[in-house]
Amino acid sequence: MLEARAHHQLKALLRQAGEPRWPHHLTLSRLVARSLRRADQTLIRLAPGSDPSWLLGLLVPLALQPQRVAMLVSPVLRQRLLQVELPRLEAVGLSLACWEGQQPPPSGQLWLLSHEQLVLAWRSGSLADHQLVVPEGELLEPLLRQALAVVIDTGHWEQLRRSLPSAAASLLQLHERLSRRLLARPCGPHQQVAIAPEEEAPLRQLLAVLGPLPDPWPRWLECAGEGWTSWAQVNPTVLQWQWHRQPLQPLAELPGLLQARGVVLVGPWPEAQGPVLGFSPQVQLTLADPPLLDPLPLFAPQGQPLPNAPHYDTHLLDQCRRLVLGQSGLTVVLVDDDGLRLRLTSALAAEFGSRVGHELTAPESNGVICCSWPWWLEHQCRLPLPAQLVAATLPIASLEDPLTAARVAALRLRGRDWFRELLLPEALQRLQLAVAGVRRNSGRLAVLDGRMRRRGWGRTVLQALEPWVALTRLRPD
Repeated sequence: MLEARAHHQLKALLRQAGEPRWPHHLTLSRLVARSLRRADQTLIRLAPGSDPSWLLGLLVPLALQPQRVAMLVSPVLRQRLLQVELPRLEAVGLSLACWEGQQPPPSGQLWLLSHEQLVLAWRSGSLADHQLVVPEGELLEPLLRQALAVVIDTGHWEQLRRSLPSAAASLLQLHERLSRRLLARPCGPHQQVAIAPEEEAPLRQLLAVLGPLPDPWPRWLECAGEGWTSWAQVNPTVLQWQWHRQPLQPLAELPGLLQARGVVLVGPWPEAQGPVLGFSPQVQLTLADPPLLDPLPLFAPQGQPLPNAPHYDTHLLDQCRRLVLGQSGLTVVLVDDDGLRLRLTSALAAEFGSRVGHELTAPESNGVICCSWPWWLEHQCRLPLPAQLVAATLPIASLEDPLTAARVAALRLRGRDWFRELLLPEALQRLQLAVAGVRRNSGRLAVLDGRMRRRGWGRTVLQALEPWVALTRLRPD
């Protein structure tokens, strides 16, 4: 029986590797083996920031089972799988043959797919009856959204005009009209401007009656309807822009991907979040870490200003100075606003010298890294564990981002609570993932966003951080 064989092999592997750092290896291995044998649809919830060694419990059953299985991997996970996990399996005599490429493997091999390859395999029918294993379930939607995206730059416009000389004048006129409108609008801190459906309608009507179109214009024509949104990435220096089009709900563009086949979906979702990705599995299980003996020290005093207050910059600098002054370990300061982050970095460097840097990947032991939330979430696994994390603002997505604004507008049209159903859960997930390293290092968290104490939803943020203990005074280490 696959479950028993996987259990036996994993025990041998863990015994050889020494004391396991993650306590649920055997449970995960038995559950994955059962799901593969029965072709079940299974959802496994992990604690945010779980030790990455949990992958062993997933890979051992895959090395033993004969079924046709495709695993969806990001570039980072693919590198870890090939360079770290597969050699561990080979050390105990387990061989996991991995097949990479657009076409399915002949037999008996695990098919490794990127998100772009998954889209192509689904559309071509190559995925067929393969079971699907998704070890990074929290990245499924954003990476599929990028895989389905259509990007049009200046070169694509030139190629289109060369392909359709009879319509070159009309195309040039439409491009110039769009350019004038987009470059005249305020583009926000990320240089992005939303493109309304009525603005792209004349181009759609023209291309719909013209002859064969060069790539990516046919895909752009297909990506129509309320389930998609467009925006321009503007470069005001050279007066150029790049056209982006992405789906609001990428799984809706791949109907049936998670149905009618065996699926193992793993990710750090809290149970209170409810249904995940619209997925209704036959088996659900939460493999959270055991209760922490030491609660997370949390510095979030009452009476802090809101991020849009005129004196917030001064408050942020004063508090960061106090927090860094009494800290002998690594400090990470999270600020999403580019201008504010650079000003803060300069001000801290003027006081603390070269130990302060902007998005450093090789900090000093008592260094200070000023970075954005996305940068930290991407790089924290390759950096030393911080002694303290300073959140200038909570990681709530801004409505200045056209994609976020479009997703919010879609929920508003249906009368849904877009903040508590979309923005807040995503922010809590980012927060939990970001503080996982601080918890492991017995460090502390400082939240300098006054909204956490002044808004009713702040209690939800505090619940997501439990267990924690309030720091009322800052003391040097």
